[in-house]
Amino acid sequence: MDMQKENLTKTQIWLLAIRPKTLPAAGAGVITGSALAFYDGKFVFLPAFAALIGAIFLQIGSNLANDVFDYLRGAESKERLGPLRVTQAGLLSPREVQTGMWITFALAALIGVYLITVAGWAILLIGLTAILAAIAYTGPISDKGLGDIFVFLYFGVAAVVGTYYVQALKTSPAAWWMSVPIGLLIVNILVVNNLRDIDADKAARKITLAVRMGVSATRKEYFVLLSISYLILPLLVWMQLIPVLTLLVWLSIPFAWKVVRKVQTESGRPLNAALAGTGKIALIYSLLFFAGVVLDGVF
Repeated sequence: MDMQKENLTKTQIWLLAIRPKTLPAAGAGVITGSALAFYDGKFVFLPAFAALIGAIFLQIGSNLANDVFDYLRGAESKERLGPLRVTQAGLLSPREVQTGMWITFALAALIGVYLITVAGWAILLIGLTAILAAIAYTGPISDKGLGDIFVFLYFGVAAVVGTYYVQALKTSPAAWWMSVPIGLLIVNILVVNNLRDIDADKAARKITLAVRMGVSATRKEYFVLLSISYLILPLLVWMQLIPVLTLLVWLSIPFAWKVVRKVQTESGRPLNAALAGTGKIALIYSLLFFAGVVLDGVF
């Protein structure tokens, strides 16, 4: 492993720090919000694209903050089960990672300035609180078991409703409702992460929700959140908030079931595959939802 680290280029090291496999989750809410804007005849490409890039920058900034601040607090060990942390591994200095974090947040803020000119000052509130939450997540938020709530609010509600708003300049009942399944799918990424790290978090006195509930209940939480995300769609179709062809999302159930089985049976490092799989569920779900909306317009 040490030889592998020594052979890494600076670009490869920064890619490790950015954690590309987490980025699809950042796009799920934006894709869903844009789909709903399209359905209502409000889709505008530039604000939608800006929201997507901004969400990705916020995710990268959050990843870098998590990497460096966990190291500085002594919450990481050499025996960690998750993907390599560049600060803890000595591949980048804390100062380098913090600099990268602030540059990334600054880029997100620049995109936010554009979105403010399009949609008004409400976007400033969302952007600033998102950055503050990303920085605080590693400390008081995750340590108190509040991570699930904040992930739901920012990757679900803010992402879906905010994306719809920057295009339509108003919200809609469908956007609020669809923020629920998207938020729950992204929360499940955190559920797997905390399930994998439950023993290490206990040792570090990091009281995540998984630590509070235990392994069995955390596995049940994953299944319940995933089930709600799929079962809510027929209800919204019945309420005439979304078109029936959005049930194309159910085509992703076989893939989702494979990930569920991993979560229910694996523990420790093997859950990294389930972590990546959960991010893919959210992305596939949102893309199929968008496809259903577009096909409804065609037929």
